[in-house]
Amino acid sequence: MLLRLLQILLLIFPLTQSSADNHGTPKTYIIRVDTSSKPSLFPTHRHWYTAEFTHPSAILHTYDTVFHGFSALLTPPALAAIRRHPSVLTAFEDRRRHLHTTRSPQFLGLHNQRGLWSESDYGSDVIIGVFDTGIWPERRSFSDRNLGPVPRRWRGTCHTGVKFSASICNRKIIGARFFLKGHEAAVQIGDVAVSGINETIEFKSPRDADGHGTHTASTAAGRYVYRASMEGYAAGIAKGVAPKARLAIYKVCWKDAGCFDSDILAAFDAAANDGVDVISISIGGSDGISSPYYLDPIAIGSYGAVSRGIFVASSAGNDGPNGMSVTNLAPWITTVGAGTIDRNFPADVILKDGRKFSGVSLYAGKPLKGKMYQLIYPGQFGLLSASLCLENSLDPNLVRGKIVICDRGSSPRVEKGLVVKKAGGVGMILANGASSGEGLVGDAHLIPTCAVGFSDGVRIKAYLASNPKAKATIKFRGTVVGTKPAPVVASFSGRGPNGQNPEILKPDLIAPGVNILAAWTEAVGPTGLDSDNRKAEFNILSGTSMACPHVSGAAALLKSAHPDWSPAVIRSAMMTTASVVDNSMNPMIDEESKKAGNPYDYGAGHLNLDLAMDPGLVYDLTNDDYVSFLCAIQYGPKTIEVITRSRVNCPMKKPMPENLNYPSIAAVFARGGRSSSQMFFRMVTNVGEANAVYRVSVDPPKGVIVSVKPRKLVFSEINTRLGYYVNVTVDGKNLAAGDSGVVFGSLTWVDGKRMVRSPILVTQLDPF
Repeated sequence: MLLRLLQILLLIFPLTQSSADNHGTPKTYIIRVDTSSKPSLFPTHRHWYTAEFTHPSAILHTYDTVFHGFSALLTPPALAAIRRHPSVLTAFEDRRRHLHTTRSPQFLGLHNQRGLWSESDYGSDVIIGVFDTGIWPERRSFSDRNLGPVPRRWRGTCHTGVKFSASICNRKIIGARFFLKGHEAAVQIGDVAVSGINETIEFKSPRDADGHGTHTASTAAGRYVYRASMEGYAAGIAKGVAPKARLAIYKVCWKDAGCFDSDILAAFDAAANDGVDVISISIGGSDGISSPYYLDPIAIGSYGAVSRGIFVASSAGNDGPNGMSVTNLAPWITTVGAGTIDRNFPADVILKDGRKFSGVSLYAGKPLKGKMYQLIYPGQFGLLSASLCLENSLDPNLVRGKIVICDRGSSPRVEKGLVVKKAGGVGMILANGASSGEGLVGDAHLIPTCAVGFSDGVRIKAYLASNPKAKATIKFRGTVVGTKPAPVVASFSGRGPNGQNPEILKPDLIAPGVNILAAWTEAVGPTGLDSDNRKAEFNILSGTSMACPHVSGAAALLKSAHPDWSPAVIRSAMMTTASVVDNSMNPMIDEESKKAGNPYDYGAGHLNLDLAMDPGLVYDLTNDDYVSFLCAIQYGPKTIEVITRSRVNCPMKKPMPENLNYPSIAAVFARGGRSSSQMFFRMVTNVGEANAVYRVSVDPPKGVIVSVKPRKLVFSEINTRLGYYVNVTVDGKNLAAGDSGVVFGSLTWVDGKRMVRSPILVTQLDPF
């Protein structure tokens, strides 16, 4: 009977063809379907999709947990037919995303046998899902020694594949999956930017051929490993933020190929079903470009996860210091920028005239031993490619036996050193361009190399220009601990304002993301270059990709210590206790400007887990709060349903987006207007002690009047909630915002023991 009904339906709704012979080149699309519309005669949604929407062979993934619908390879006519179907809410094209490519736990305020590590039992039994390039499971960081049994609530699996069997999973790596269909579809349709999987260097399995996933997983939850280092650098005991947390691996990114939205969404669906507690996703768009939430699978998948109580941390992107470069902006995601720690790997460029310029390097080969070599800057001959030391751009007759000055940009930093080496150069000075400024990161170069900031690069080039026979050498100074100031906001870290909704401050906070030591794959050397034959158990990397798993691990610790805390409460605890001063007790500075940073640079501040365990007051959020926010930004019911999976009705009186119960306050006014004010409402929950009294302290932005009512909050019991109002008044003509159009301040609730701090920003935008 069912078969006959299906045959009748096929006559009514003929299958949409996806082959290229049906009028146009096919592309992969993600289709959001109203799941409640499924006719009861279909046993599953997939049966429905293949009967009414498209051919079974065209479907890549079906989604039924954080998202309802499917992804498929479709021609333009096929897509148009699907969009006309009354059950389809939206359809959007699959996009490729990119990775946002030890001592840091102590720098976060974690201590053995006391504090959050002790209270949380090091994150024991909390499950962290890592969306990345896979894992190299044999590393010591992933040992399951002395761990208890796999949590009974775990419902995941261990995929088999190339050099990866189900038996590889253990009590530490409790699950591992890989997602490839979106990538394979891009190859099938001939996307010139995507190459097929090169199985000589990549594994069709959860095994990591790139290294990035192994690094982020061990940063979040690596076990204690003694005698760890990267070729002697950062020697000591390596450990993740939550050493006893369990790992679930979701390989969605592929070496040299990126990560596709359709695969990422499938991973969210699987992780939510599997039973993870935390998701760490160091992935995003490039060039600081963000999409509306209903067209952003990371935002959509994250909402589905958060609505199930799963904390989601994502990287802020590496397109700083440009303004509005922060990515992953949805207010239910915890967006993490990057800062330095108090450890550095200094190296010096020493000129023949005695001047010395300080930089950084992780070069571990044969040193130059003070010998001076002639300098050359290929850019002085007028070729841009040569100034950047791009492949085949250097003349061996000019660079052989010399130290080559290469400009940063357009190709990987370590690849420039390989180009110099192939051309016969003995060393490299890697000079930042104006856009990179003074921000420096260390790399495990193949030849003696020192990276220097923009201003020092200019001085070294000027020395060479004035003295054609100029000479220099490079000295490597190893590992230095206790450097000041730290933390410093990394120059590359994505910056605010929020390009989607300036009423929500992003990034939320920063965490260690510069020169981070963590486990590494056996498949490639520390540079990641195919020609690098070195084997390293650990590597040192920089990026908001490295900062994100610090927050994921922190969330695991907080979840273990406070199992009843929601994702919003965990984020609030981190944000309201974050530090805005460095280890010199001065305001945290921006690496690029060398001046005091601000919330556009670091959000609420730098993660401080010593305080986050006991925040006192927290700002909680529910699904209804997020729906109200989506109504406030003028999303219609069908658009909201794309994100929330359920039908909603927005109230007649439109909510205000700035009244989302966020741990920060952002007031947006029209530029050049008269004196005006905005009223904000916030609700805090007491998670500290009974009979607590908090009084407010306000540091208003310059030229702004901020008033709070009431000025005192009295809590008789734990877990009770109280609200307060904040009125922000500005004189649009006299606001001391300068060219940036923004001023910053803060609001802090104090009980004599705790300080619950929220940043305040007041910005002026040109009227529409």
